Order: sequence, then structure tokens, then C-alpha cells
Amino acid sequence: MEKELIISVAKDVSTIALLEDKRLVEVHKEKNNKQFSLGDIYIGKVKKVMNGLNAAFVDIGYSRDAFLHYNDLGPKFQSYNKYIKTAIQHPSNLEPLEKINILPDINKFGKISEVLIPGQKLLVQIIKEPISSKGPRLTTELSFAGRNIVLMPFTNKISVSQKIREKEERERLRQLLKSIKPNNYGVIIRTVAKSRRVAVLDNELRELKDKWTNALKKLHTSDDLQLIHGELDQTSAYIRDVLNNTFNSIFVDDKETYYEIKDYLYSISPGIQKILKLFTGKTSIFDYYGVDNQIKSSFGKIVNLKKGAYLIIEHTEALHVVDVNSGNRTSSGIDQQTNAYEVNMMAVDEIARQLRLRDMGGIIVVDFIDMYNSKNKNDVFNRMKEQMSKDRTKHSILPLTKFGLMQITRQRVRPEITFQTIEPCPVCEGTGEIQPSILLIDEVESTLKLIVNENKSKKIKLRLHPFIFSFLTKGFFSIKVQWKIKYKFSLQIEMDKNYHLLEYNFYDENDKKIQL
Repeated sequence: MEKELIISVAKDVSTIALLEDKRLVEVHKEKNNKQFSLGDIYIGKVKKVMNGLNAAFVDIGYSRDAFLHYNDLGPKFQSYNKYIKTAIQHPSNLEPLEKINILPDINKFGKISEVLIPGQKLLVQIIKEPISSKGPRLTTELSFAGRNIVLMPFTNKISVSQKIREKEERERLRQLLKSIKPNNYGVIIRTVAKSRRVAVLDNELRELKDKWTNALKKLHTSDDLQLIHGELDQTSAYIRDVLNNTFNSIFVDDKETYYEIKDYLYSISPGIQKILKLFTGKTSIFDYYGVDNQIKSSFGKIVNLKKGAYLIIEHTEALHVVDVNSGNRTSSGIDQQTNAYEVNMMAVDEIARQLRLRDMGGIIVVDFIDMYNSKNKNDVFNRMKEQMSKDRTKHSILPLTKFGLMQITRQRVRPEITFQTIEPCPVCEGTGEIQPSILLIDEVESTLKLIVNENKSKKIKLRLHPFIFSFLTKGFFSIKVQWKIKYKFSLQIEMDKNYHLLEYNFYDENDKKIQL
């Protein structure tokens, strides 16, 4: 599978697109110099302790108080609390973390008021960015992420990514990290650490430990509600998390970002720099690589599938709903149940892609076309699990109910990705809306193909606006000529100045309008 990253850098926003075999599967938008990002660590002050929620609201400088649940304190909160309090109030008395005695775990079913009081200072990390009207969600189980490992103070636990399936390799990595990690530091071994040598892991471990040490030094000198440790910028963090030896190219259109990524790639693997390329074309990078077109066709309420089937995607505050429709899709020689099965299986692939593409989180309910055969239902369920296995975000999938509904939960840590996919109508000057004009030629060809396949007539007339007429007929090997060769029929194109820009109609050899 060919994988490419296309990175567009604007003044205020950077947009990262992941393509697999030229097909858009992920898009990430990030404001430049953004605060309160996932992984950032702040000094916070407890504002309210809410026993009814078993949680506290913490001020970290955001417009809304952040949310800290009792379960997000972590079992080692006593050790953490004592150590952080010393680091803030008496830094000269602070011992290295390796030398302290870890206190017993807090009560798993305890109350927030037993461990926190208003006005108390905490070192907190963002685990869910502000979404809609909600402030950030926090944890005191701090972690420092590297490319191969994640370092976690106040624990000695070593975990290995479940995607590393070989028992021998899992044990090798576990023993290796056990031998080099300091006392009272836990480690999560990431998937890309597979086959890594001890020197690489040891260097990264030292770098992450230095980040923790530097964060501690800032506690005493920093003002309240200040950023103590910032994650990598969005672009570098995304590359850190997804980059592996299956990537073919990374294209970026900003010189400064290009050199930043180049330095980062060199720090993790010098030989991988060759896949990074600076885009210097005159058109936009997303237009050149076809990303804009795919965004326009993928982010609307209606998402078209093959042969007339389509999805309708609705969003509410509580959940997302996906409705699968067969549309005008029919195949000769098959019954309704077979048709439903084929559409549902086709829809699964696109739904899994849409969840990644839009970064949809929370509860997703999919309304598949009714199927009575239990084997067909099970096939759809297994296909969804297979397609969702490519998704790095934590998720859970339930089998289809007797009503044909599938429930999916997907972790939501950032606001959902959205793009404007409709644009003002050129005829009514913005009082109405149409589908994006960038897709018009594809739509005309799709309609033409359907007419050719369903009508015996080999003479077809296409009538449309003069501007579109010129676009289709210009040049020696015009689009009109390409269509005639491709579909083997006689095509006559006529202009009509009374048509609006995006209006078109097909007529048969008797000049009768073809109805679809």
C-alpha cells in the first residue's frame, strides 16, 4: 500500500492529509501556535470539588474550567501529590524520583473530596481537548511520549503494544526496558519499537526523562496557570505517531515547516529524510495532489457510493447517525436480499474511512439495509472490525441488532474535522446553495456513463452553459473526444446561454430529454 502525507501550511492553520493508494483517509487541521492541545502539561488550581460528579473543576487558564475526574487521578496519586507539592513549595528538598518510596494506591472507589481541596495546585495533562461548550479534560497520570516509548512517572509498570504480536519480541522489549529504565518510572512500548536496538531506546528514554526533569524545575519559578510542557507541534506529533517504513512520500508547501520536519526526521532516523519533499508548484498543494476534490466529495451530508448507493451522515450533540441507502442501484439477476448484502458490505469500507476522515467520536449508530440472513449480518460485522483495525483511535463495535443497527463507540479527544462542502449559487448570488462546482465534470461523466449503459441509442446530445461547453470541447484531444472514445458512441455537445452555469441536460436522437 502506497502512503503519502500532504501538508498544507497557511498563516493560521496547518492541514495534514494522509493518502493511502491516492485515496484520502485522514485529515487533520491545527491552528498554528495553538494552546490547550492534547498532551500539554499545565499548572492548574482546583476551583470546585463536585462530590456528585466525583470530579473537580480546575482552572488552567482556559475560558472554561477543565474537568478532572477521580478515576483520572491515577492509583499513585498520593505519591504524585506529595512529590509535586514539594517541587512547588520546597524545591531544594526535592529528591530524584528514583529514590523516593512510592506510597500505597488510593482507594479505587474513593471520593474526590478525600484527596482534593479548592485552591490546591496540581500538575495536570490534557487528555481531551476543548470540544463545543466543554473545557479540556485532565489527568494527573502524566506521560511523556516519544516515537518508540512513552514514559510515565510514579509507576514501575511496563506495557507492550498489543500490535506487536510475536511473543519473543514482546518479551525481548519488556526485558530490555526493565534493564535500562530508572526506578519509579513506567514505560509503554509503542508498535514502532519493534526490532529496535537498546541504544536507540536508551537514548529516547534519557530524552523523555530530561523533559520530566525540566518540567519539575519550572514548577517553583512559573506563575500559576502556566504551560509547563508543550507537546510537539501538530505536524511533528502526527508524523511521530503514524510514520513507519510503509510511507513513500511527505510533501510540504512551506519552507520553514520543511526544515523543521527534516530536523525531526533526522533525529529519529537519518535515512528517512529522503522521503520528505518541498512542494514549489504554482497551484495549491492540495489541488495539485487531488486532495481538495476528495475533501469536497467526502465531507458533505450525502456521501456517494458506487452504482447509485449512498450514505447520509447526520450529527447531533449526543451521537452520529449513518444511514445506508441503495438508491437507484439495481443489478439484474439478483434478489433484494443479495442487493442489500452487497450495498452493506460496500458501505462498511466507506463508513470506516469516514470515521477516520472526519475524526468522528462518541457514539456512532449505523442503520444498514435490512438483512434476514444471520450469516450476512455476521459478514458485515466482521468486515467492519477488519476495516476499523486500521484506525489508531480506540474504538468498540457491537454486532448488528435485529433492526439492522450497528453501534460503534470511538474515542473523542479532539473536535471533529469539518469542511465547508457547499458554496453560494452563482445564479442566485448566495441566496441558495448547490453542490461544489469542482465536481460538475465528474457528475456529468457519471450521468453520461449511466445513460450509455441503460440506453440502446448511440447518439446522445448534451446541452449546457457556454463556459462548460468551452471547457469540454477545447483542444485537439478534448474531454468530449476522450468520452467518445471511452464510451464508443456519438456525442454532440451544444451550448445554451439560457442555462445557468451548472445546469445541463441530455437528449436522445429524437431530441427528447432523457429522464433518469
